[in-house]
Amino acid sequence: MDDNKVIRQLIRVNLELEGFEVVTAGDGAECLEVVHQVRPDVVTLDVVMPRLDGVRTAARLRADPRTRDLPIAIVSACTQYEIDAGFDAGADAFLSKPFEPAELVALVRQLVERKTRAGGAGAFRAVLGAAGESGSPAQAESAG
Repeated sequence: MDDNKVIRQLIRVNLELEGFEVVTAGDGAECLEVVHQVRPDVVTLDVVMPRLDGVRTAARLRADPRTRDLPIAIVSACTQYEIDAGFDAGADAFLSKPFEPAELVALVRQLVERKTRAGGAGAFRAVLGAAGESGSPAQAESAG
């Protein structure tokens, strides 16, 4: 669920090719409505979205007993401040733009499998950097 239609479509196509069923929303407020209707296994958010940004959307999902264990990945060109704010709001993972489609698919699959295995329990925090950035392209931290 991303403010940029092209990115949204890219995410959708790549996940559908891997067998995921994907529902999109144009902003954070619509995302909250869709989540309650569809009950997805994972939510991806952009930080910058109209009406309700990704960090506040994540916080609302975490505050609601129906969605507090829902895995949340933020897919955005993030600053360290946004990453920290996102984790504070309850996001499980970040994938920074631009990203490789395979990175997105792997992250979503990891979140779904973790939810299935753990029943939603346990802490999982991952920050995936874009391909071609300096340093390690992916880092995962376990907060547990």
